[in-house]
Amino acid sequence: MKIINYFDTENKEYYLEKIAKSDWDAAHFLHYLLKDNNFFELVGENSRVLLLVDGENLVSFCTLAEKDDVQPTDLTPWIGWIYTFPEYRGKHLAGELLAHAEALAKLDGATYTHISTNHVGLYEKYGYEFFITAKDVEGEDTRVYRKKL
Repeated sequence: MKIINYFDTENKEYYLEKIAKSDWDAAHFLHYLLKDNNFFELVGENSRVLLLVDGENLVSFCTLAEKDDVQPTDLTPWIGWIYTFPEYRGKHLAGELLAHAEALAKLDGATYTHISTNHVGLYEKYGYEFFITAKDVEGEDTRVYRKKL
């Protein structure tokens, strides 16, 4: 398995269609943003879409972005759109993706990475701690987790 940046691959259309086949509405929104070239406008110019692949199979994906669904905020960077396809779940593969995103964030000079989610007990096992409750772009409460790098 290896991790690649969606924007560096020559197979963008292939991976875009794989993202679209996920069973998660947020992934469909990510697909829309990538397909319509609105991704950078929403989450920042230096943002990335990281893909964990097994040969040609898309296993898991996430973003490492300047902004997420908590806006406006000075908190950055954000790891978002974290998804693992059902047949690969339970193997802690998302942890590999998180670790890679965290390493990139650290290379970029970040002190913390942040995750906006309402899941409790999921990201704590990867070293994230609850930080604050914030309002997302739809005005709903979201839990913000962070991890010191």
